[in-house]
Amino acid sequence: MNKKPINIVWFKRDLRFIDHEPLFMANQEKFPILLLYFFEPSVMSYEDSDVRHWRFIYESLQEMQSKLNAVSGKIYFFHNEVQSVFESLLNEYSIQSVFSHQEIGNKITFDRDIAMQAFFKENKIDWKQSQMHGVIRKLKSRIDWDKRWEKVMRDIPKMIELNALSLEDLEINLYNELKGSALPKEIRTRNENFQQGGEYWAWRYLDSFVKDRYVNYSKHISKPSLSRKSCSRLSPYLTYGNLSMRMIYQYTNQYYESSKNKRAILNFVSRLHWHCHFMQKFEDECRMEFENVNRAYDSLVKPKNEAYIKAWQEGKTGVPIVDACMRCVVATGYLNFRMRAMVVSFFTFNLWQDWRELHFLARQFLDYEPGIHYPQLQMQSGTTGINTIRIYSPIKNSEEHDSEGVFIKKWLPELAEIPNNLIHEPWKLNPIEQQFYNCELGKDYPFPIVDIEETRKKASDIVWSFRKKPDVKEEGVRILKKHVSNANRHKKIKK
Repeated sequence: MNKKPINIVWFKRDLRFIDHEPLFMANQEKFPILLLYFFEPSVMSYEDSDVRHWRFIYESLQEMQSKLNAVSGKIYFFHNEVQSVFESLLNEYSIQSVFSHQEIGNKITFDRDIAMQAFFKENKIDWKQSQMHGVIRKLKSRIDWDKRWEKVMRDIPKMIELNALSLEDLEINLYNELKGSALPKEIRTRNENFQQGGEYWAWRYLDSFVKDRYVNYSKHISKPSLSRKSCSRLSPYLTYGNLSMRMIYQYTNQYYESSKNKRAILNFVSRLHWHCHFMQKFEDECRMEFENVNRAYDSLVKPKNEAYIKAWQEGKTGVPIVDACMRCVVATGYLNFRMRAMVVSFFTFNLWQDWRELHFLARQFLDYEPGIHYPQLQMQSGTTGINTIRIYSPIKNSEEHDSEGVFIKKWLPELAEIPNNLIHEPWKLNPIEQQFYNCELGKDYPFPIVDIEETRKKASDIVWSFRKKPDVKEEGVRILKKHVSNANRHKKIKK
């Protein structure tokens, strides 16, 4: 039997049609294109996975399908493993090429890609993978990485017209046979507490940011409440590829000259660069998902305390700003960078727990990006041996960034009646004050589970003593050589 020749575009963390290089490349060839996405059970059951991630993806796919409806096209998604579907498709089609973006993912997706590379090679299928953002696979040196990133950002976007695509329709019975079981209802049901997936919402957030919300970006970036509006909120759309980094960069750049606050725009663009910088670090040394990037810290053992971990996860540590942050991120999937760093610092230093116990945070962040998550965890936990050790003071951060307790009272209603000058350290309330403010400590709200100053000093003494060790310094030299590129980069947008 002569099988119909086709090409396949395999969507991963690139759920868009605008500036989509694999789709653009597939459209240059003469074969019909089959559009595929996989909800892989193995990936969905991994310890960093949460329904909020898959709901966002599902919403993104639904929007993509709504656009394809106008051209009578379809994107086929499967609740099934990738290789098993491809094996069945090979019985029906002569698959010429598969187009996709490289995935800077966790170990399970990396191992899957290695297996699929072997599968495609065995079946004489050409797998054409495009670079993701500015991250370079098999990078030999960080020299000139910044210039190469800049070149990618300034390159011409890869645009296609949907009505110009020659799309393949999968036979309905075959699709029903391969698509797997229905996705859980909670994935298919909108949750208003979370940002909604899809290109439409991505562009709305970008447009409102560069035209209006950016003005207070630098001023409010560390504020747990105000940052929710003044920050771009584009991170989940980058994580799942509803926008390309290049389109964000170029669209933002268009508004630079006319902006009222150029410094804010520059700071934002700088963070686009750092986004890729950390992903490049992970791509170059992905073992940091499981191991200390500085191997000399392997001898630093932190006993696991289940009670501490549970209290931290539930927002019941007795430290208001920490608890408010944890309850907020569990409920909404969002927390600004400063507060993320602070809750990690509290976990790894004050509670003295290992950063490898923080898969819980990966599950909470709607914008969870492995390539950023693990390098950042290690940096904030002080296990790199090259970064400044920052043990954040929750009290100082609370007083500086939520001085009136607006954020705390929103997420800790049991503290709603406590005045601003006492909200940051409620354990100092005397029994009469507790009664007056309707908050009995130990009953309505817990006492702190650790002494903040005592645990800070103990942690500081230990980690700084480690920092002085010869093997830590030696590893630090290796890390700097491998991961650090040119200094003084991207202080301005070049015209």
